[in-house]
Amino acid sequence: MLLQIGEIAEQIPHIPRNSKCEFVDHIFKSNPRLQGVVVYDNGHPIALIMRIRFYQQIGTLYGYTLFMGRSIELLMDKHPLVVQYKTAITEVSKLAMNRKEENLYDYVIVTHEGQLFGAVSVRDLLLNFAEIQAVAASFLNPLTGLPGNLSISEWLVKSLLQDQFSVLYIDLDHFKAYNDTYGFKEGDRMLQSTAEILKHCTLRLGGFLGHIGGDDFIIFLKDYNYLESCKTIIREFETMVKSFYHEQHLVQRYVLTESRSGKMEEIPLVSISVAVVTNRSRKFDSIEDISGEAARIKKKCKKIKGCCYIDDMDVVCQVKGLEA
Repeated sequence: MLLQIGEIAEQIPHIPRNSKCEFVDHIFKSNPRLQGVVVYDNGHPIALIMRIRFYQQIGTLYGYTLFMGRSIELLMDKHPLVVQYKTAITEVSKLAMNRKEENLYDYVIVTHEGQLFGAVSVRDLLLNFAEIQAVAASFLNPLTGLPGNLSISEWLVKSLLQDQFSVLYIDLDHFKAYNDTYGFKEGDRMLQSTAEILKHCTLRLGGFLGHIGGDDFIIFLKDYNYLESCKTIIREFETMVKSFYHEQHLVQRYVLTESRSGKMEEIPLVSISVAVVTNRSRKFDSIEDISGEAARIKKKCKKIKGCCYIDDMDVVCQVKGLEA
């Protein structure tokens, strides 16, 4: 899949700035499918001439007589969209669509190391953008829009190669009881709200957030600076989750739900647990080793009532919150 704008750029005619309009007319008539010509100066693109506007101006009552023998500088667009070769196609698509309406279908000029490289039509730009979006969607969790297991596996492998890493495994305790009591629609809303909290924290940390599935999430960091963010995640989740319960459940601090044996049980309200794995005290040889360490720490989290996090140094932070 092509990701950089330069990868889809094509060569189009380019002319010096002192060229005459009659020369541009000859180029367009010789290339009926050509939509534009780039104007350059010392190898640098400085303007664009699109076929449709060129002939709109030439085709006026006295246009042919007025312009044909004169410099193209009278008709050229001196402010075309110019981007570097390595600019992402998705970013160029946004820039192109934010242009004025009369410029929406103009070529995008591409440079490489400051010199003219080529141009991209809006048609080719949008076709490649759509392909990128379709591929990206296949990597995302449909509920939260977060990267799924394919991307998560790639990040686990990357972590093994880093000098420092922290992996935060996050899940919701007693989530099934909430789903059974309030329904899947409300359960989905809770997962989406949880994802928003995690997105904001991950953004501040400059990390990567993935959705493993269900109520399981994961955050990758390139350092050990997770402590304050774990506290923030817990604090914000504690505030958010209260809005998902009826007053009666908040007061009694549990919901009644049927167990597998068919008996009604008092199940605590949903809390969040964070198990932190780092490489500061041991070396991991495989992603299975990281997952195994995470499972060990998560078991410890499950034994604690309420929201909490535990890291691989057995540092525990417990928030009483709804369980107090």
